[in-house]
Amino acid sequence: MIDDIHTTKLPNGITVLSEHMPGLRSVTAGIWVRRGSRHESAELNGICHFIEHSIFKGTERRSARDIAVESDRLGGQFDAYTTHEMTGFALKVADSSLPEAFDLIADLISRPRFDQEDLEREQKVVLEEMKMVEDTPDELLGELFNAAYFPDHPLGRPIEGTEETVSSFDHATTSDFHAREFSPRNLVVAAAGNVEHARLVEMVERGFAEASKSGNRSGSRPETNSSPSPAAPILIQLKKELEQAHLIIAAPWPTARSENRYAASLLASVIGGGTSSRLWQRIREERGLAYSVGAGGSTFSDVGVFTIYAGTSPEHLDEVLDLSLQELRRVVNESVSSAELKLAKEQAISSILLGLESSSSRASALARQEIIHHRRISPDEVVKQIEAVDCEELLQVARTFFTTGNLALGALGNLNGFHVDRLRLEI
Repeated sequence: MIDDIHTTKLPNGITVLSEHMPGLRSVTAGIWVRRGSRHESAELNGICHFIEHSIFKGTERRSARDIAVESDRLGGQFDAYTTHEMTGFALKVADSSLPEAFDLIADLISRPRFDQEDLEREQKVVLEEMKMVEDTPDELLGELFNAAYFPDHPLGRPIEGTEETVSSFDHATTSDFHAREFSPRNLVVAAAGNVEHARLVEMVERGFAEASKSGNRSGSRPETNSSPSPAAPILIQLKKELEQAHLIIAAPWPTARSENRYAASLLASVIGGGTSSRLWQRIREERGLAYSVGAGGSTFSDVGVFTIYAGTSPEHLDEVLDLSLQELRRVVNESVSSAELKLAKEQAISSILLGLESSSSRASALARQEIIHHRRISPDEVVKQIEAVDCEELLQVARTFFTTGNLALGALGNLNGFHVDRLRLEI
């Protein structure tokens, strides 16, 4: 794989990244902000997500309808999202439309109007989004468990905020946070596809010229707040109206920057990463105890969490818990077979190779790597690291992280007498 990747750091602090993909007539361009929900105070919980919504309500140059019409005319593949550690906005268009597309994105990021009436309407939209989470048991359990697992830390708060905080986001509060935190020094521009780097840099300079002149209250580059100390909670939440019981088992995990993150990812795949995984085969295929079951790792810059999730009938909850713990004991006590590791590697490498065909995947990867790792990690390097992992490394990851004192559990639903006193989490 030959990289055609360029990086420019502008005087105003914006990092510009591009990757030329020969043969494409499309390009994905976006702006990522080095800010997410973990950078918010408790009083401002949810404001990054709220800004992600609200910038589409109008700018100094465009109305909400202008934005919608222009986005559709350009192709309509606009992706905006907020995570704990970043907020992203990306648009995929034909290469000839890149100047217009980037002008639109830059206008949204640098000159949102935040009209008070618009904000009040958008508050209602976000509150409806929260209700959707409350009506989705697996997502609700995830939020409840997250709050218990990261107590008194921003990573434990919901990305979308709470009804109380979102309802307080008026024009002054929203504009102040945006001006301070969505400033040029906190922005990463990334594009992939049929793009010329020099032209992209010119677009960025033009799109943020006013912000550069005014300084835009640029502030300093954000640092993540203090690393959380994960708890080992046992969270039992009764909701008798649910047909299923929902279960989470969690443990600490390597961070996004850990050297053993590749081994950890492969171990998670073996345990519950697909239809051939141990959990899927034992719980769903062999016993028919769950429709949805799996496992995976969530990694942040300074902490990681491994979770097993299953939704099952209340009468099967104890059995599903026991089977899940058995699989954790197996990877602690026995080395994963070479055949299982080989399959996990093939699955991971195939996913990487398929992602290389997507300009959207490659643009977001450029931005994510810059924000998390502060450097480019090529697909060749990732594949090499994956191929180098051996069974002993998986065993060491399992023995390091799947320990009795660090396991945590959450359950939600009609729990059929399932009670904390009956839990046995020993590995």
